[in-house]
Amino acid sequence: MCRHLAYLGPEVTLGRLLSEPGHSLVRQSWEPRRQRNGTVNADGFGVGWYAEGDPVPGRYRRSGPVWGDETFTDLARVVRSAALLAAVRDATRAGADGEAAAAPFADGPWLFSHNGAVRDWPDAMAPLAAALPPRELLRLSARTDSAFVWALVLRRLRAGDDLGTALAEPVREVASAAPGSRLNLLLTDGATIAATAWGDSLWYLAEPGARRTVVASEPYDDDNRWCEVPDRTLLTATRTRVELTPLKETPLGEKERS
Repeated sequence: MCRHLAYLGPEVTLGRLLSEPGHSLVRQSWEPRRQRNGTVNADGFGVGWYAEGDPVPGRYRRSGPVWGDETFTDLARVVRSAALLAAVRDATRAGADGEAAAAPFADGPWLFSHNGAVRDWPDAMAPLAAALPPRELLRLSARTDSAFVWALVLRRLRAGDDLGTALAEPVREVASAAPGSRLNLLLTDGATIAATAWGDSLWYLAEPGARRTVVASEPYDDDNRWCEVPDRTLLTATRTRVELTPLKETPLGEKERS
């Protein structure tokens, strides 16, 4: 399992969101409060952020624990952004993919991370893998379930699906092929955030007046405005709006607004 966070809002330093809060993502790497599977997220980390005027984000990823990386500490102090996605990783299985297996995964304007695990990986994914063009499988950045789920999401994004659909449909496909999978996905293009709650915790903090939205595996502080997302739910958000859509019981067109 992992912990991840996405932000849209006024420009802030990376540290303001990722290391300074009392229960920041950095602290969650060794002391998560709401993680349902696993205890320590020390198998890699990454952050992707958008610079003004450039739709393609920059990234910094490493294979070790975030708390021991002095370069990240420097970046978090000085780099500023109005949109970012970050994650700390607890590997489901040991592997040699190093930082290539650390989220966020990226392509063009998109950043993606997966908190969870595909049950019976990789055997259960054989039917879905067979439906992907071989070139897409050969381009997987890592030999992990998260990289494979990203390939499913990316194929839909390239076909023109909106961010919410690009997450929701792969979640349904993977859950059908591998029941019991945990599929908390997080995706942004720098203007919109989409996320799924499917097997682990997901929260959001919305401040429409401040044009600020945070979506995270768990709250990074004790602000009572944090709202928990129900399991089996798709979240889509901008700086001023959050929408929740039940993933199983209700078609994607029927939404709850907050």
